[in-house]
Amino acid sequence: MENKPNLTFEDAMKRLEEIVRQLEAGELPLSESLEKYQESMQLVKFCREQLDKAELQLEQLSFDDGDEIAEKSVVGEVSDAE
Repeated sequence: MENKPNLTFEDAMKRLEEIVRQLEAGELPLSESLEKYQESMQLVKFCREQLDKAELQLEQLSFDDGDEIAEKSVVGEVSDAE
């Protein structure tokens, strides 16, 4: 996988799905299959990191002002009403 600074979680998932389809088709030469597999592992790592960050954000929103539960339904939808 090339270093893509603007890669999003959604883009990474689409690329992973594309790689899975290619590998499942079984038409790639062995060397290309290995390259695709290596790229997919890097994409999985990227996606896990993004999910970990999102989970941390949700936890922080959930415990706003001590132990009070704040809005935690969707990241980014909490308004700054103060």
